[in-house]
This record gives sequence, structure tokens and C-alpha cells, in this order.
Amino acid sequence: MAINVGGGMNNGRRSRGPSALSEINVTPFVDVALVLLIIFMITAHVMEYGIDIDVPKTKTVSTSTKDLPVVQITKTGDLYLGKEMVNINSLAQTIRAKYPGQDAVYLRADSAARWDIAVSVLAVLGDARLHPQIMTQPDDGPRARR
Repeated sequence: MAINVGGGMNNGRRSRGPSALSEINVTPFVDVALVLLIIFMITAHVMEYGIDIDVPKTKTVSTSTKDLPVVQITKTGDLYLGKEMVNINSLAQTIRAKYPGQDAVYLRADSAARWDIAVSVLAVLGDARLHPQIMTQPDDGPRARR
């Protein structure tokens, strides 16, 4: 009865024990990828930017690639310049301070916003010689109101 412990000679060569595996273990990679996917799926809704504004629909919409400041009016009447809320009395000064040299702005008003607030904002922008560009979206379906 003979036992080879790995210390002896084997045809003139010394045995080195079990050979190393040269295959890549992808199980940890797949586990990490799935965990990252789950984290992304859970947090994706948080990353959405937004002040919820439903702009009116029109038959014709012109496209523009100008990079202008955006003044937004929500349906509750809140006024935003970009992401931050502003007062209508300091709107022109805030635009001039944050965007020096601008002579125009985009005005994005919710379709349910009160008309008198939108007119007041237009008056303030006109007095400050900031030309408002009204934002709308295309009307894809038949017109509901005639």
C-alpha cells in the first residue's frame, strides 16, 4: 500500500499540489450588479427634477434652442426662477443679478394658473425690458375647446 503526500518525486518532477483555477468567478459581480440595479430602481423617482407645471397646448409650437432663464408659475400661483422660489417684486433684480446681460426669459405658466398672476409677471418683465418667450406644448389630439 502506497500513499503519495505530494512531497515525493513523480517521474523526476516535484508535484506542486492542486492546480490553480484560471476561471473568473462572476457570481460576486452579478450580485453587486443586481444590488446596484435595485438601488437605482428605488431612487430613480427621487432624481426627477420638477416643479409640476402643465403648460397649455396649442396647434403650432415653435422650437427654440436659446439658453434663457426660465420663470415658472405654478397652478397655486408660486413664482420660480429656475428651481428657487422668488417674489414678483424682486423678479427683475434677481434675473439681472443671476443672468447679467440677458434681454429675454422663458415664461412657463401652468394652464390652471390664475390669469392675473401671469399678466402681472408679464408686466414686471416688460418694465424691466426682459422679453418673455411663452412656453407651450403641441396639441396632439383634437381640440377639446372650440
